[in-house]
Amino acid sequence: MPNLNGNLIARAVAQNRFALDDIPDHEMTLSAFVSEPNVSDENWKGVRMTFWGSRDLVQGFGPIRGYFVNEHPSGDRDCGSYDGHITVNNGQRTMEGTWRYTHGSGKFASISGNGRFQGRMLSPTEVEMSWQGNYQLAAGTRVA
Repeated sequence: MPNLNGNLIARAVAQNRFALDDIPDHEMTLSAFVSEPNVSDENWKGVRMTFWGSRDLVQGFGPIRGYFVNEHPSGDRDCGSYDGHITVNNGQRTMEGTWRYTHGSGKFASISGNGRFQGRMLSPTEVEMSWQGNYQLAAGTRVA
């Protein structure tokens, strides 16, 4: 399986935050982010990444979950999901977790793979992330 790694800075294009009344400092956020990541593999050069996610935080800590779509210049797509956790250390919110491919189209129709990510929140509407993992395409599909 080819290795894949990359990094990005993404900005929210939509975001809804909800303060909950059940316990102190409980907040839920639904967001959509976009980015053009730097990726190590030629198959991902020029992609536009969109990811949608939720944060369920108590005093800044809690789970994150969501989905991503990479739109390739050819029009092909690869899609997946992620799960992780946000923590706070010295006032800085950091995140880490796992991701996996769920499906794709065109060249990426048979994609499978997974990996890990880590990052930090630069602001409530901006994140910096890096990831690593691996992927596999169907036999006979050219992998750059």
